[in-house]
Amino acid sequence: MFWFAIGLSSAFPVHGGNRFQEAQRLGCRPEQLLDASASLVPFPPSRPLRRCLNRALTDCTLRDYPDRHHHHLREAIAHWHGVDPAMVLPGNGAAELFTWVARDAALQGVSGLPVPGFADYRRALLCWQGSLQTFPLPLSWSAEAPQPFPLRPDVDVLWITNPHNPTGQLWSRASLEPLLERYRLVICDEAFLPLVPDGERQSLVPIVGEHSNLVVIRSLTKLFAVAGLRLGYAIGTQERLQRWQQWRDPWPLNGFAIAAGTALMTDRSALERWMTRVQQWVTREGLWMHAQLSELSGIRPHPSAANFLLISSDASLVPLRERMAHRRVLLRDCRSFIELGEHWLRIGLQQRPGNRRIVAALRDLLS
Repeated sequence: MFWFAIGLSSAFPVHGGNRFQEAQRLGCRPEQLLDASASLVPFPPSRPLRRCLNRALTDCTLRDYPDRHHHHLREAIAHWHGVDPAMVLPGNGAAELFTWVARDAALQGVSGLPVPGFADYRRALLCWQGSLQTFPLPLSWSAEAPQPFPLRPDVDVLWITNPHNPTGQLWSRASLEPLLERYRLVICDEAFLPLVPDGERQSLVPIVGEHSNLVVIRSLTKLFAVAGLRLGYAIGTQERLQRWQQWRDPWPLNGFAIAAGTALMTDRSALERWMTRVQQWVTREGLWMHAQLSELSGIRPHPSAANFLLISSDASLVPLRERMAHRRVLLRDCRSFIELGEHWLRIGLQQRPGNRRIVAALRDLLS
C-alpha cells in the first residue's frame, strides 16, 4: 500500500493515443501508423454521426454560442438510461468530469485508488491537492466475467473503473453495491462498459437515484471513436451536478460535440445496432487476439472483457514497443500505470487486418 500527499509539483503520466507526436518522431505520416495504444472502436464514423456533422456545417452551430445547459443532449442521455435529465451532466470528455468529482472527493477525505489504474484520477485530485492511498489489485486474474470486486480499502472515497483499466476485468454489480454503504463517495468510471458484451447488466447507473454518494461517469469517446470531439457525461444527484455546473467554464462543450452527442443518443435503434456491432467485434477479436498471442514466445497475454488486453514478460518490453513503433505499430507503454511498469504493454483491439498486422510484427520481432 502506498500513500501520496499530492502537491502541485507532482508529475503525472501521459495518456496513450499520441499518433501525431509519434508520427513526427518516426518521420512518417500519422495515417501510416496503426495506433493500438488508444482503445477506441476501429470502425468509421456511424451514418447518424456523419449526417449530424454535415448538417451542423450548414446551420448556426458555428455562429451561435452553444447551449450552456445542454438541454437536448441531457434529455437524450437521460432517456437512454431511464433517469431524470436533472441527474445528467455532459462534459468536455470524461476527463473534465473527473476534475469536478475530484473536487468533491478532496472535500470528503482520502481517496482510495486501485492500482494499476487510470492515471487521470490522480491528475484530477492533483488539481485540488487531494490525498489518496493506492491499493494493489492482484496481477493475475481469471477469464471469468463478471468477477467480484476484490478490495474494501479503509478510506473515505473509492474510485472504481468498470471494466477496469488497464486489466480489462469486469466487476459484478452485486459486489459493487455493498460498497455504497461503506464510503462517503463512490466514483464509478464506466467509460468502456458499453463495449463489453452484456456489460450493461453490471452498470451502477440504475441505482444512482437511490444513493446520493454515487457518481457514474461515462464517455462516448471509446464507443464512437470521437476522441477529437471530447464528449462524456456524469450521472449523479441533481444537487451535486448543479454544484459542478457553477464551478465550470460557461461553455465547456462546443456546438459540434453537443449536436453529435444529441444525434447519437436520440436515435435509439441506431444506437442499439451500433452497440451490438461493437460488442460482437469485442467478443470475436478479443478471443482471436488472445489465442494468437498465447502462441508467441516471451510474452503472456492476460484475459480481458474489454476492447484491450495486457501482455507481460519477464524482460522489459520497452525495447519491443520501440521496435514495434518503427514497424509503424503503436502499443501502449504501461509505465504510466502504477504497479505495472516496463514489463507490461497494452494492446487496443483493431479489426482483423489490423490485429493480423500486430501479431505478425510481434511474431517476427519475438522470434
